[in-house]
Amino acid sequence: MYNILVCDDDREIVEAIEIYLSKEGYNVIKAYDGLEAIEILKKEDVQLLLIDVMMPKLDGLRATLKIREKSGIPIIILSAKTEDSDKVIGLDVGADDYITKPFNILEVKARLKAIMRRTSQKTAQEPKGQIVEVGDHVMDCEGRRVSIAGKEVHLTAQEIDVLELLVFHPNKVYSRAHLLNIVGGSAYAGAV
Repeated sequence: MYNILVCDDDREIVEAIEIYLSKEGYNVIKAYDGLEAIEILKKEDVQLLLIDVMMPKLDGLRATLKIREKSGIPIIILSAKTEDSDKVIGLDVGADDYITKPFNILEVKARLKAIMRRTSQKTAQEPKGQIVEVGDHVMDCEGRRVSIAGKEVHLTAQEIDVLELLVFHPNKVYSRAHLLNIVGGSAYAGAV
């Protein structure tokens, strides 16, 4: 079962998302601040995180930065902040997608499915547990971690997807648009 962690300090939003996603067959795990989300990620097997930006204790941006220190889990930010600069900051700190509130649950489900397609295609193409080493560069495909000279390099899930695509398909040339479409889907903002 696909486990999705939904983190928002607005309990009504969390409950509404849980109702819709549960009907689609997802298992929803709930958190109400960034610290709680980080603790859950340490204990639970979660495949995707939906997180709000403005929350008490630890906001979604800082939580995303902390999560990125140890995990390449796909992260979608749900936020009432609608300025382009807010979206850019969210993506720069490591989120894979950014959806503004109020949102249409159909859009949320579509973006979840796009990420699931990307990650399941990756799993189907590359053997699970494979570690690729080239000189002092190491990529752990299952753990979705990359290190150079023993020091971990923090990459977003999309950056890891691009790297894996290039590693497992050497000597193949991709246009920027084709590459973005493969790893981000045609809805990826950078694809235009």
